[in-house]
This record gives sequence, C-alpha cells and structure tokens, in this order.
Amino acid sequence: MSVIQSSKPVSAVASFEDQQRLKVVFVGHVDHGKSTLIGRIFYDTQSLADGKVEQIQAACREEGMEFEYAFLLDALLEEQEQNITIDTTQIQFKTARRPYVIIDAPGHKEFLKNMITGAASADAAVLLIAANEGVREQSRRHGYLLSMLGIRQVVVAVNKMDLVNFSEETFNAVVAEYRQFLSQIGLEARTFVPISARNGFNVASKAAVEMPWYKGPSVLDMLDRFESPKPTTEQPLRFPVQDVYRFDERRIIAGRIESGTLRVGDRLLFSPNNKTSVVASIERWSGEPGEVAYAGESVAITLTEQIFVQRGHVASQEKDTPIESNRFKANLFWMGKNNLVAGNRYKLKLTTQELDCELVSVDRVIDASTLEAVGEPRNYIARNDVAEITLQTRTPLVMDNHDRIPTLGRFIIVDGHQVGGGGILSGGTYTDRTQVKSQNIFWSEGKVTASHRAARNGHQGAIVWLTGLSGSGKSTLAKALERELFNLGMHTTILDGDNVRHGLNSNLGFSPEDRVENIRRVGEVARLMAESGLIVISAFISPYRVDRRRAREIALEGGCGFLEVFVDAPLEVCEQRDPKNLYRRARAGEIQEFTGISAPYESPENAEVVVPTSKLSLEESIAVVMEALLPRVRHEFSPEI
Repeated sequence: MSVIQSSKPVSAVASFEDQQRLKVVFVGHVDHGKSTLIGRIFYDTQSLADGKVEQIQAACREEGMEFEYAFLLDALLEEQEQNITIDTTQIQFKTARRPYVIIDAPGHKEFLKNMITGAASADAAVLLIAANEGVREQSRRHGYLLSMLGIRQVVVAVNKMDLVNFSEETFNAVVAEYRQFLSQIGLEARTFVPISARNGFNVASKAAVEMPWYKGPSVLDMLDRFESPKPTTEQPLRFPVQDVYRFDERRIIAGRIESGTLRVGDRLLFSPNNKTSVVASIERWSGEPGEVAYAGESVAITLTEQIFVQRGHVASQEKDTPIESNRFKANLFWMGKNNLVAGNRYKLKLTTQELDCELVSVDRVIDASTLEAVGEPRNYIARNDVAEITLQTRTPLVMDNHDRIPTLGRFIIVDGHQVGGGGILSGGTYTDRTQVKSQNIFWSEGKVTASHRAARNGHQGAIVWLTGLSGSGKSTLAKALERELFNLGMHTTILDGDNVRHGLNSNLGFSPEDRVENIRRVGEVARLMAESGLIVISAFISPYRVDRRRAREIALEGGCGFLEVFVDAPLEVCEQRDPKNLYRRARAGEIQEFTGISAPYESPENAEVVVPTSKLSLEESIAVVMEALLPRVRHEFSPEI
C-alpha cells in the first residue's frame, strides 16, 4: 500500500559523486564581477551544453551587445537589461577532482534575503572584491553574514586586476584591509587570489605572465583543496514527522529523513515527548518493501507499539538525540516589513515544527549598513538588521546546532502571513535523554480527592503567583498574606525565591536558561502543594511572560486555581528601597544578568490582580489580593481562575 506521494524517487544510497559534491556560494558587491566569474568557470570547466556559448554570442549580436561571460549565467533577458542578478540560482559544474554546485547570491542590499537563503546551505564561499573599487559596504556585510552562517571555508577573489595594471601593491592593500575586518568578526579566509574573471587569469589557470608576483593557487585550485561535506547518511538520524495516517488498525507515520539512516528494528525516541518505540516496517511511495531508508528519502514507518506521535515530532536514535528547549540563542537576519519586537507573538518554523514564539532579549544588533554594533540597548530588531537574540517558544523546540545538522539548525520566523526573517542555532548543549526519565514512571492518584480536601479545609487549593522587580515588595506582601489567610483558618504556605535557591534550586544560576528551569521547578512544586489543598503563595521575580504562562499551564494541568498578582513598583522606587544592596552592586557591574538593570523584566499583560505598592499601604495591598482570592477558593472550584 502506498501512503507517500512523490514526483521523484530518491536513490537509496547516494552515489560517491553526490557525497563529494561541494556547495559553494558566490557573494560580492554589485558590479564586482561575480556573474562574470561564474560564467568564466563554466566556460573553463566545459560545463556548458554544446552550442550554448555560440547561442548566447548570436543573441548578443542580434541585440547589438558585446558578449560577456556573465551572460552564460544570466538566464533571464530582464536580468541582462537591468545588469543585476535578482534571484538565487543553483548550477552545477565539475573539476577533475569532484562536482560542485554554485549558489549564486545577489549583491544588491535589497536582495540580501536571497543571499541568506542560498548561503545557509553552502559548504564554502567565494567572496569577490573589485581591485579598482576596494572593500565596499556589501563586502563587509557579506563577510559578516558568512561568519554568522558558520561558513568557514572561504576564498576571497580580488577581481578586475586588469583595471589596476595587475598592481601587487593594490592587491596587498585590499588584502590587508579586508583581512583585518574578517579578524574582527572571527572569520579567516583560506587565501586571497588576484584574478581577472573577464580574461580568465587565475580562475582555472595561473596568470604567470600578467601577475608573476603571485605564487598561490587559482580559484579552482583552492576550491579543490576544500573539504568535502560529510555525507548526510553518516550524520545522526533525524526524521521529522510530517503527518500520521490511520489505515485499518495501523498508524502510519510519514516524513522525510533529513539525516542519518533508518532501519527496521531501530528503537526510536520521539522528541519532544520522549516516548520510544521500535520500527516495525518502512513503506515507500512506490509500495516497494525495504528494511532500510536513507537521508533524503520520504518514507512512512509503522511502530511495534502505538505510541502517540504527531506532526512536528522528530524521531532519532535513543543515544544520539537532538536538543530540546523552549529558550535558546540564535543569530538572526530580519527582513520583515515591521520590526521584530520583544514580547510580540510570532510563528517559528523549523522542518515540520510550527511553534508560537517571542523575542525575549536582543543581545547584540549589527547595523546592516555599517556592520557596527548598535550602541543603545533596544527591544526590537529593524529591517535588514543582523542580531544575536534569545528566543522563547511556547512549547519545546526540537533542534540541532547548525554546524552539526544544518537542516535542524535553520529556522524562519513568520510575522502575520509573511516570512519576516531567518536564522541559525548554535551553542546548544546535547544531553543523554535516555537517562532523563524512566518509562516505568506513572502518575499516582490518591484516594483523597480535591473535593474531599476542600470539604475538610473549608477552601480549595490554589496558587497565588506574585511577580515583580526585586524590591517591589513581593516577599513582604507574601508574608503578610500568609498570616492573613492563616488567621482565617486556611491552610497556606510560601515559596520564596531566595529560600528555594538555598535548596531545591541551589544548582541554578541566573542565566536566561537557568531562570526558565527555576520557574519550571517552582511551578511543579506549587502544583503538588496546591493539589494537597494548600493555598501556595509563590513570590518570584519570574521576569518572562512565557515562564509565568507555563506556570499557569502546569497548575491548570493539575486542576489547580492560579491567580497572577503583579506587584507593581517603578524601577526607581525599587532602587531606592534596595534592601539587599543588589541594585547598587548591579550598577557597579558586580552582579550580571540582574533583572531591571542588565536583564529584562516583562510586565504582565493580563494579571488578575495589580498591586501598586508604591501607592498603597501594606494593609491596602493585602485587601486588594484578598478581595480577588477569597471568592475563588471559597466557592465551587473553577480551574479557570
């Protein structure tokens, strides 16, 4: 039975030639001769169809135009008329050593998104700089983007040497200036080659007569020295689920193998739910049976145990799993019409995953025009900005570092219905998730229900979540609230931020990642306490909205009420209070990642209660909370509070 439709079957095992093929992106400032260089490479390697050169030469004569090697690349007449390349093109050629794919990326600033799209899949890069014009704005921009995308095999071709009389001095000046720039962004070119693409000098063969002072390799010689990409079949298995079908009593899981090899009998772990099962069968679009499938194939599988799997899950081998996190750092290039703004909701797409996300922090912004870091801190990314950011998704994202498995390390962000930008992931930590959770753990239901506890206690269990800046009055309010509830005969307790970090969370710091885990643990503990009938007062800065939403979700999953209380005090008031001298130390640089100073605080948007402690007395503040809380815990329980 066929369950996968495909217009083109995929070879089970990639040929040696396919495995050796190197993808090379060509970038450079407009009019620096990139299309001419590519055309010359096609000509010199005899990679054009028979009669192609003659055909284009004849077309040039008819148009009254002088023949240029760039016309061998430009397939559209409109592009020739505009004298610019407007799209990303992929064309193949071959040397004596191996085959290549050229990714031609446009040079105009308006088409940088095409350059990002093409370069993201490249193994190496050729960057052009015209000797007669020198290093330009786009030269620097392209270099930075190559660095951001993790491309480390780079050759810089200094073109149009014929226009500077093949001057060694001019060549050395370009090399010195650009090499210094590359060192500032952590990129090192393998070599600089002086060329004349129009004349073919140092492209495929050496220009010993014209540039006898140059002793290095030609452009093609240098490309042949680059390392071939690692075959995707040798990478760890990644099988993103595209869809799940039901036929008879079977569940058919369909998708495309992005990397690795899949075999019948393999035990797979599906992220992010950490459930495992064994592959019972592999089915192809042609209906042909098989025991093994490889990277690049679109297949379907059945499992021996019918575990819950859905679109967006990613299958891997148990001992070589991807990264799973709902907060991560990324390098992003933004091309949207509107700014990418912290706190706004967007859609993140990676393989078959589509998750709600938001920008948590802007760690560094590079102005696309100058490639200089934007000095003033800000909470948005403008069009054409390159930025280092922290993102957070509503549910865990399954991913890989880009330099390990590129297809699982690239993502796009959708703003409304338009692709606004894209980026790559790096620096993530891989863990052995076979040790994370035993498959023999089950939730234990007691004989005493929430209704039984409420009847005995006279109130429902619930979570009162106090959030606000350090010094806003959370701990003071929490202690007073606990005493007030205790005096009414209610069962209550406090989870205080400092106290929790002395024990339960003593192994966590204050990085964004550790803050996420800190609040997750507190949310789980608060839920257990609320389920036992307690009114749990949690007093935590909890600076990120998405973390507080997750704490609410944890509570609702356990059938517990949740009341968010924003303890609202302006930063200047909190600094004046500063009971622990934390703000003073943060201003002095002694404390890093301090909320309100060097780390963001995201005020609640829809808190059930807002307590402006700079305007209300402690007694008035308690009254505001009690008025909202008591009706909820004393009446029949509603999980929506």
